[in-house]
Amino acid sequence: MEFTTYTVEKIRDAFGIVEGERYEFIIDFEVDEEDELFTPQGLLLRVIYGVNGETKKIIKHEIIERGTNQVLEFDLEDDELEETLAFCGEHYSEAEQQ
Repeated sequence: MEFTTYTVEKIRDAFGIVEGERYEFIIDFEVDEEDELFTPQGLLLRVIYGVNGETKKIIKHEIIERGTNQVLEFDLEDDELEETLAFCGEHYSEAEQQ
């Protein structure tokens, strides 16, 4: 799995219901043609990432087929989740700069 481009936005909690901060990532990524996830249209990964003090975690993630916007019924493997968690941890603060 290789991340190519991404966007990150801070999710505004107008009612103050959620503890901490939430960020939405939309990440373009590529997989090998031999991978069961491969699709010629390409793939997007939508991640809701939460930060509450020192606790940082993936709240939710979806794999989406680009072009159709269909959510695929696949989960990331453990190593891919770790890679995604590290990626989000490195980049979530960019939403604060927008």
